[in-house]
Amino acid sequence: MRTDIVIVGAGPAGIFTALELIRKGVGKRIIMVEKGVSVENRRCPKTGTKACVNCKPYCHITTGFSGAGAFSDGKLSLSCEVGGDLPTLIGELTAQDLIDYTDKIYLEFGADEHVEGINHPQETKEIRKRAIQAGLKLVDCPIRHMGTEKAQDIYLGIEKYLIENGVELMFGYECDNVILDGDSCLGVVVHKGTESHEIFAERTVIATGRRGAEWLEKICAENAIAHQPGTVDIGVRVEVRNEVMETVNDVLYESKLIGYPPPFRNKVRTFCQNPGGFVSQENYDDDLAVVNGHSYKERKSDNTNLAILCSHNFSYPFNQPIAYAQKVGELTNMLGAGHILVQRFGDILDGKRTWEKELAQSNVRPTLPDAVAGDITAALPYRSMMNIINFIQAVDHVVPGFASTETLLYSPELKFYSNRVKMDKNLNTNIKCLHCLGDSSGWTRGLMMASAMGVLMGRKIAEQSAE
Repeated sequence: MRTDIVIVGAGPAGIFTALELIRKGVGKRIIMVEKGVSVENRRCPKTGTKACVNCKPYCHITTGFSGAGAFSDGKLSLSCEVGGDLPTLIGELTAQDLIDYTDKIYLEFGADEHVEGINHPQETKEIRKRAIQAGLKLVDCPIRHMGTEKAQDIYLGIEKYLIENGVELMFGYECDNVILDGDSCLGVVVHKGTESHEIFAERTVIATGRRGAEWLEKICAENAIAHQPGTVDIGVRVEVRNEVMETVNDVLYESKLIGYPPPFRNKVRTFCQNPGGFVSQENYDDDLAVVNGHSYKERKSDNTNLAILCSHNFSYPFNQPIAYAQKVGELTNMLGAGHILVQRFGDILDGKRTWEKELAQSNVRPTLPDAVAGDITAALPYRSMMNIINFIQAVDHVVPGFASTETLLYSPELKFYSNRVKMDKNLNTNIKCLHCLGDSSGWTRGLMMASAMGVLMGRKIAEQSAE
């Protein structure tokens, strides 16, 4: 099979690469290979079963057209300060211009025109003042909230647009490896069941998302694609009553706080805040269950959830940060008999596990119905746990009540984007005609920055095609 451009992974980075190539009128044949199914065929049975059934061969929450974005809460961060380290590669001005351009595309496909976090400057100033007093940094970031249900509609519209403009979507195909000839990439090998194909292409773009971070790390090691171990995030999903977060939710929608709590001074941050949202579960390879959160535009709960993530940077001789985080997750899953663990913050401070009876008597009722009450401190590393505890107590100065006895902590929350592929500002790797994008590349974190990186990739290919 031959094509001009093959894109592995139909997440935001891959999608927007194809979109921009179409808009630039390049006229190239594009094949997009996706392990999962089309967005309209993605179904999570948990809405009916009320418990995760561990779908095979993959989790529909994390895999399929638009990647994890289809079942996320659909928040688009509109500042280049948020979403990873791509600005350090291409420059902040370029990154912000790409975000502004990409945002307009999302609007064209139906994203809500309302932007959160820009209409209350005085209240924002007061929140920042409290953050400074607590030793935290508040990052200003306008948010466009699509909502889980609306995000699926938007990505369905994009999927149809790509098909109408000639992009060939190969659903159900898994990429096995890249095809190399010396220091040049000739394409990829894919399979679907017992059916196998070699796809030869002028350009190969790998954009497999967090779901494919471990796979890309292996591909890089096997094929001498220059990369380095990066940061891995280990943390928890925190859930509190909306009343506690009311001021921050109304003023900012998402409070992006960063701190370096004693005694270890690791970077700890809040991430993916969901007012009136729901805690959710995602399944990765080897039945690894991790916690996440999302929120709808219309359907609301009584709680707000957000992630608290502790960044771990490893040095020589250790070079397996993804495997390290997976082991933490596996141990937590073991304690929960394959389910997500949940524990009250007060019980952590008291050195005891949480019991189902105590959850039933609390003001904060879990929005993840099959989470198992237990003791997350028996699985999380001491360094991570101490960072999280001290950070929560600091946030309590910004949001009084955040560190209450009944605040819920779910575990494990893990972010797999630690393998950083070495690239130049034109997104070229050390292997000719091979490019790596999005969260799996280690350069982006989240929908908007991954989408913007895809736009840049489309432009670079278009420029080179015109030469």
